[in-house]
Amino acid sequence: MEAHQSEGEYAPRSKDLVVFEILRDSKCTGCGKALWKGEFLFLDGEQALCLSCADFDHLEYLPRGDAALTRRAKKYSGLSAVVVRFSRSRGRYERQGILVEVSALERAEEECRADAQQRATRRGRGDQRRAEQDRDLVTRMTGAILKLFPRCPLQEAQAIAAHAAVRGSGRVGRTFAARALEAEALTAAVVAAIRHHHTRYDQLLARGWNRIDARDAVRDVIERVMESWRSVPSRC
Repeated sequence: MEAHQSEGEYAPRSKDLVVFEILRDSKCTGCGKALWKGEFLFLDGEQALCLSCADFDHLEYLPRGDAALTRRAKKYSGLSAVVVRFSRSRGRYERQGILVEVSALERAEEECRADAQQRATRRGRGDQRRAEQDRDLVTRMTGAILKLFPRCPLQEAQAIAAHAAVRGSGRVGRTFAARALEAEALTAAVVAAIRHHHTRYDQLLARGWNRIDARDAVRDVIERVMESWRSVPSRC
């Protein structure tokens, strides 16, 4: 059972109690009850306990997704626990939600209903502010790319900047270096765009080539495109 074998891998930010959503069938060491995949389990030292044996069976599960509801429910709950599940693809435990007292959840839901419009208005203003920041970043990145590559077509420079700067994407455009318009980070974004749009790199991957070999095969094409974009336009 992943939760029992790897519980030390999850380190909560505070002293939260942690409950595991199990990935395969198990058994409670307290009462012997069968625990099926997807059920909750609490580790008490060497014991893997069902919620009843852990004295958590009076708590209600609140899945993640509504930050305000989660924050308020946890605030009002005398006892709460973080629910996590192991992600095999990422190799780590990830938060799924929380367990809270029913009365706390009901109070939190009532408060959220009462100020839903106010919170929606604040979110709208925040979304608008972030959108303006993103547009400004793309504009500045486009200008910086064109300084590095004067012959890069304007629309392509804009597309490269917009793609690289998507918020939350983890792409190079969201790094501090790119937001600071550092040449190395912006060049990396340009190289990636050329690789995907001006070479047969994607087709090679589709044929089963590994990433390193495919990159080696298209390196010369990338260099040629970059050199043509670097040349300063002639003045008539």
